Amino acid sequence: MHLQSASFSAARSPLPMPRAGSKQPDGGHCSVLPISSSSSSSSSSFSSYPPPFLPRIRPLSCRPTRFFLTPRLANRKSSLGLTTVVKAAEDAARAAAGGTENHGEAAASSYGSSSTSGTVKKLQLGFLFGLWYLFNIYFNIYDKQVLKVYPFPITITTFHFAIGTVLIWLMWMTNLYKRPRISSKQLVAILPLAVVHTLANLFTNMSLGKVAVSFTHTIKALEPFFTVVLSAMFLGELPNLWVLISLMPIVGGVAMASLTEASFNWAGFWSAMASNLTNQSRNVLSKKIMDKDEETMDNITLFSIITVMSFFLLVPVSLLVEGIKFTPSYMRFAGLNLKEVYVRSFLAGVCFHAYQQASYMILAEVSPVTHSVGNCVKRVVVIISSVLFFRTPVSPINSIGTGVALIGVFLYSRVKRTKSKSA
Repeated sequence: MHLQSASFSAARSPLPMPRAGSKQPDGGHCSVLPISSSSSSSSSSFSSYPPPFLPRIRPLSCRPTRFFLTPRLANRKSSLGLTTVVKAAEDAARAAAGGTENHGEAAASSYGSSSTSGTVKKLQLGFLFGLWYLFNIYFNIYDKQVLKVYPFPITITTFHFAIGTVLIWLMWMTNLYKRPRISSKQLVAILPLAVVHTLANLFTNMSLGKVAVSFTHTIKALEPFFTVVLSAMFLGELPNLWVLISLMPIVGGVAMASLTEASFNWAGFWSAMASNLTNQSRNVLSKKIMDKDEETMDNITLFSIITVMSFFLLVPVSLLVEGIKFTPSYMRFAGLNLKEVYVRSFLAGVCFHAYQQASYMILAEVSPVTHSVGNCVKRVVVIISSVLFFRTPVSPINSIGTGVALIGVFLYSRVKRTKSKSA
């Protein structure tokens, strides 16, 4: 029996025996406990393992591997000090390289985000231009439909400002836009702007009630002419030769369109001219007065305050001049469709406030020259859409005159842009 066991153990391949103090492949540190060759007590026991003729090996006592995120110099032996310092330097260099790579990735990410934000900003600006044009088209259509059957432009303009005041109040109450704190000094400075703003919109409605929409906007193409004249008179800004040349097709085109306009009458013509004068007076006063104010405000806040002030300025004028002509009893007495007049007046008021709000929002994002170019394109879109919607008869000479005037407005905008870049 002993011979068989001995021959069996001799046939087995020798197992590698770990040495004391050796390391495991995974980095752990193992130590072998002392070997006991004594077999006197267990030689008679068949169930004991290992057999009594083999040396008894106690289990390995292994300490688990420890992983450190940073070098721990204090726990190292002094003989390994140089190695530890070198390793720490290599780790620091590797971390610095990683930091540089991360910085590069952050810069690339920043560039990508800036380009994305630039694209989003362009899309938002294009969306605002679209709203500006769309609301302006619908305002002119609804406003003209109401004024054809309800010829009270002061009451209609007051109603438009009333709707704008309600929308502004809701915007402030819901914190959609911060409610401004206005000083008495600012109110005094804004009052002239509110007066000319009120008159400009009133004269526009008076013109729309008398002549075709396309003709009103053709006359309003003369706005650059009034800008140049008023700037020279009140701001001392004399125009150069190119500006004067660009004004020639504007004046000539409007004159040609006026001579051949089928719906021409002097009340509509002079109302549109007065609208040009008051509109550009507002711009000149804004530049002259608000620049002197130390506590400046943004364009949207200024527009909101002007709208509210215009409403309170126009209410007494409307009651004194036209009386109470908006009650349901008066509408029925005049034979008007109450629902149609009220609904279209309301829609015209909403579009009126919305397109002006969009205009001021665009002006806050772009230069005044770019805004002027956009206004020129808007006028073209409004004229074409009104001609198509109302089927306004337009003669060839009238079309040529309108086109020449609008081309002159575009040239004026280009000259102003070139002048602003050179400055």
